[in-house]
Amino acid sequence: MRRRLLTVVCAAVVMQAGLLVAQEGHPLSGTWAGDWGPTAGPRTHLTVVMSWDGKAISGLINPGPDAAPLTRVVVDWANWTLRFEADAKDRSGNAVRIRAEGRLEEIGSSRRRVVGTWTQGDVTGDMRLTRE
Repeated sequence: MRRRLLTVVCAAVVMQAGLLVAQEGHPLSGTWAGDWGPTAGPRTHLTVVMSWDGKAISGLINPGPDAAPLTRVVVDWANWTLRFEADAKDRSGNAVRIRAEGRLEEIGSSRRRVVGTWTQGDVTGDMRLTRE
């Protein structure tokens, strides 16, 4: 009887642990790290933090003193594409508009990616972000 009870308890613990791992929340919530650049040469490091409040996605680009809040986020769930915009400042302190568009890849993975284009001011390049 004890052996059977121990087996049932162990099975329940394993099932609960599996469910906790599987419940990651919204596919875009979390910290995303990567880079962008107009060429394969010098790249600019990126950190994007996004969160889902039950109604909308909000977030920041490069959190810290120079963070740029996301002003618009649009997701096309049918095609798994994402577009977001932000207003930031360049190194001289001038306002610059950021626009990014990409496709979500490996959606079932905990390290899913967004791959696409990044436009900062009048410079456009490719972008790759991976969820950490």
